[in-house]
Amino acid sequence: MFCIATVSPPEAPCREFLDQMAEDGGEWRVTADRITYNANTKDYKAFGNVEIVQGQKRLSADQVVLNRKDMTAEATGNVELLSESDRLSGHSLEMDLGSGTGTLYEGFVFIKENNFRIKGDRIEKTGENTYHITEGTLTSCEGPNPDWQITGKQVDVTIEGYGYATHAAFWARRVPMLYVPWFMFPVKLERQTGLLLPRAGYSDRNGAEFIQPFFWAISKNTDATFYYHHIQKRGEKFGLEYRYKLSENSKGSLMADGFKDRHVDDGSPEATEKWGYDDDDDNAIRPNEDRYWIRIKADQQLPYDAMAKLDLDIVSDQDYLREFSDGLMGHEATDDYFSSEFGRDIDDENDPVRTNRLNINRTWTYQSFNADLVWYDNVIKRRLEDKDDTLQQLPRIQYNALKQPVFEDMSGGLLFGTIDSEYTYFHRQNGLTGNRLDLHPRAYLPLRVDPYFSFEPSIGFRQTAWYIDADRDIYEPGKKRYMHRELYDIEVDLTTDINRVFSFDKGRVKKINHVLIPRLSYVYIPETDQSKYPYFEQTDRIEAQNRLALSFTNLFTSKKTAPGNGKDDENNYTYNRFARFFIEQGYSFRQHNDSRDDPEDPWLPLYAELELTPAELITLNADASWNHQNDELDTGNISCRLHDDRGDELRIEYRYTRDSTQSIYFKGELRATSKLTLFSNYERNLKKEIGIEKTFGLRYESQCWAVELARQELPRQEKEDDVHYTAMVELIGLGEFGDTER
Repeated sequence: MFCIATVSPPEAPCREFLDQMAEDGGEWRVTADRITYNANTKDYKAFGNVEIVQGQKRLSADQVVLNRKDMTAEATGNVELLSESDRLSGHSLEMDLGSGTGTLYEGFVFIKENNFRIKGDRIEKTGENTYHITEGTLTSCEGPNPDWQITGKQVDVTIEGYGYATHAAFWARRVPMLYVPWFMFPVKLERQTGLLLPRAGYSDRNGAEFIQPFFWAISKNTDATFYYHHIQKRGEKFGLEYRYKLSENSKGSLMADGFKDRHVDDGSPEATEKWGYDDDDDNAIRPNEDRYWIRIKADQQLPYDAMAKLDLDIVSDQDYLREFSDGLMGHEATDDYFSSEFGRDIDDENDPVRTNRLNINRTWTYQSFNADLVWYDNVIKRRLEDKDDTLQQLPRIQYNALKQPVFEDMSGGLLFGTIDSEYTYFHRQNGLTGNRLDLHPRAYLPLRVDPYFSFEPSIGFRQTAWYIDADRDIYEPGKKRYMHRELYDIEVDLTTDINRVFSFDKGRVKKINHVLIPRLSYVYIPETDQSKYPYFEQTDRIEAQNRLALSFTNLFTSKKTAPGNGKDDENNYTYNRFARFFIEQGYSFRQHNDSRDDPEDPWLPLYAELELTPAELITLNADASWNHQNDELDTGNISCRLHDDRGDELRIEYRYTRDSTQSIYFKGELRATSKLTLFSNYERNLKKEIGIEKTFGLRYESQCWAVELARQELPRQEKEDDVHYTAMVELIGLGEFGDTER
């Protein structure tokens, strides 16, 4: 702490001033070309390059008058006040050094967090994070003539809160575009209760739409958002999102929305044409007016390192999620949030069977325990049919143990074992119900002949037992309620690996390591008549196998120097596995020995996978299976992604399953200029020869605003396509405003 004056050592008034500042204001640093003292007024005047610093606060000006008694400062000429990341500047300033409050005239405020620039004839700093501005302007644009700005008679700003302006006008350059008597905008990073930005739109199907969210910061670890959604032609829709987080492993989110729809699909041609989705595979009508969607995901840490996970997905009808796929509470936004926050997505919007599950699990190093209550809500059957035979698992309990030594003392560590076990009670409202217990232990005897090969035979024994409920009409009196099945299976694996390093020395790449892993495997499961056993799911019918398979796995890894470093030092190298190629051919002795008139080809489909990343900007993934008997592909999938640091991206995906699906998907983004981006999405069902989605658009980004225009076409078979035109304007720091037409 010191005082710089025109004389040295400092005069007595300067020493007294320093002592007083130390008592009343803490650690201060004052510098100036000259400091004088007025004994009558008890004022100190600092002239020339004045700077007063306390902690993160710094006041500078051409001249400052300081009052020792009141701890006030009056600064004039090139005034600038820095407070952490914010900056105030102006012609003159009156400031209370103790509280940090004051008034700035002909001032300018810069708020770094959201790039806000506020000007005003009179700017009052009313608190640590609050300002009141008279005749103010607000923008996030740079320069004397900003692209956009909002003016207000009176403007109040709270950092980490909201700003409010009265008699506000929106200007594009020097042209006034919109006047509102009152305007609110966010000036925050942390959560705070208040209205969020509304959204408005229009469509032929729904008419005028308006969405107003309200955010409630309940506590440090809980919050809620309420949504009011006015749909002119359909009704008033309300929504709620509640979130809590007790710890990293204990958190949850509940979302619910619904309304009473003025329009239904009762099966009549007119209603179906306008409000239905009869071109879909389910061909189900929607006669209900009550429409809603409730979804919950929650994780809860339990004692003894156990975890509980809850997934609920209850929807009113099969069309609701397609109807409201987009938007703040739509299926797409919900799926993205659940996937990122909980690592679990939700069922596809077109799936009328919704999965609800409560899971409790505990994992050890080599063991795991899972207990589930699984309820599949078949929306169409629940709504439209008297009988519902959807199979439920209430409960399903699993215990699994990974491969580990067994009887280590007796076997000398040569014998290993695993076990898969499951108990399930199968329930349905209509149909066969009952219990099933399935135990499947397996013993391994791995042998290694270094350095040539590994040989691992194993044998498994499967014991399955059923106990059928007798209180169902489907149960035949006198038939056994208890049944059991015993099966064994044999597996043999023979593997080796061949490794070679190739000197490459081209560019940064110095060497390439190629690892070839041949594998010969054999699986045998005897053929057994299982028709007498009840059938709930695939485990109740174990298919016989007598199969030999030969596969080759190729791994390619490059060794290259770090960018800009040519030193031959092991610490300066990076390793990248840039390619993996897997191919497998199987042969079925069971089909070879088949005595039927039309036996199947014993050569199983040839299967191959390819993962390729030849450069950081290119990624290729492909897989395919070839049917020898029909000389055609059974399945074929390929995806390629090209991208660069500039933001350009091209992604192409092709998916094919014989007699089932064939589709192509395209996504592209092109940075035409530093400000203009062109984008397009295209997806088509090649088998049905109908489009799934076509989107074309552009986004223009300026320094402080952006606009996005797009045309989206959603084809409907044998109907007029749904076409959406969207326009979105973003004012940097304020948010987005959009309008939609269909």
